[in-house]
Amino acid sequence: MARPLRIAFPGAFYHITSRGNERKAVFKSKRDRERFLEYLETATERYRAVIHAYCLMDNHYHLLLETPAGNLSQIMHHINGAYTTYFNVKRARSGHLFQGRYKAILVEKDEYAKVLSRYIHLNPVRAKMVQTPEQYAWTSYRFYIGKDKAPPWLQRQFILDYFGSPIKVAQKGYEKFVSQLVDKDYESPLKDVFGSALLGSQAFIDCIKNEFVSKQKSDRNVPALKQLASQATIPDICQTVESVLGETPRLSKKVKIFLCRKHTTASLAVIGDRFGIGDSAVAQSYTRFLNEIKTDRRLRRQVDKIEKMIKMCNVET
Repeated sequence: MARPLRIAFPGAFYHITSRGNERKAVFKSKRDRERFLEYLETATERYRAVIHAYCLMDNHYHLLLETPAGNLSQIMHHINGAYTTYFNVKRARSGHLFQGRYKAILVEKDEYAKVLSRYIHLNPVRAKMVQTPEQYAWTSYRFYIGKDKAPPWLQRQFILDYFGSPIKVAQKGYEKFVSQLVDKDYESPLKDVFGSALLGSQAFIDCIKNEFVSKQKSDRNVPALKQLASQATIPDICQTVESVLGETPRLSKKVKIFLCRKHTTASLAVIGDRFGIGDSAVAQSYTRFLNEIKTDRRLRRQVDKIEKMIKMCNVET
């Protein structure tokens, strides 16, 4: 199995998931869940882990976890290793409990912390285990809204600070924020994950690529590295489009918007700012142009040529 990309540094913030082997249950009793939470607590004591949010389902779990000491692997070895030992001893079994390696997505916390916490807290609702998130006992949600007294090891303040003060105002604001999506279909914030490893703005991704990914390029056993290292940027795309369509500014702008949306992880807002238009205008321009190139073969060939140039300019050497 190919190794996942691990980027670790002091203060890194992650969305962590780990599933049971063959998708089998890893939590079979109340005591199992209580014991797992005890290992989260000891991870904060021994390894300085900061736990912002959690959800324990039957066959997997979610964590929002911060690493002030930059020691993600140590933290996760403790949590998954200690719990596996407990589970195996209790049930007189041996072997792996979790399916392969845990999944760790490095997150730009200022952009995504609150929406990821909501996504985690709504997991039991999406799975139709409960109708409202406060009905499920095995997430951190009830602590966030003040229904239960929070354990000292759970760090709620960072996310609640987005919802004002004092604490009761913040709790009410957070409860409203989460309840807005109950009984509604909504896109997962994880849809924007890039290279199976990063979630954040274009500036965040560029920074991580420059500071960390480039140092690991020689490791061919990490599939995410090639994608991360070869990601085009907005300036790359604009320069390439201009080299091909420099005499047709109106068409050039449409092609730039289309390719920036298609080939970068930049948000609609970032792309809109670059071209002086709004978020919805970016989305509409992308859709219109996509339909246009489906019927215009000459235009399709021009776009294909530009895309090949972009890919060639960003291939790993």
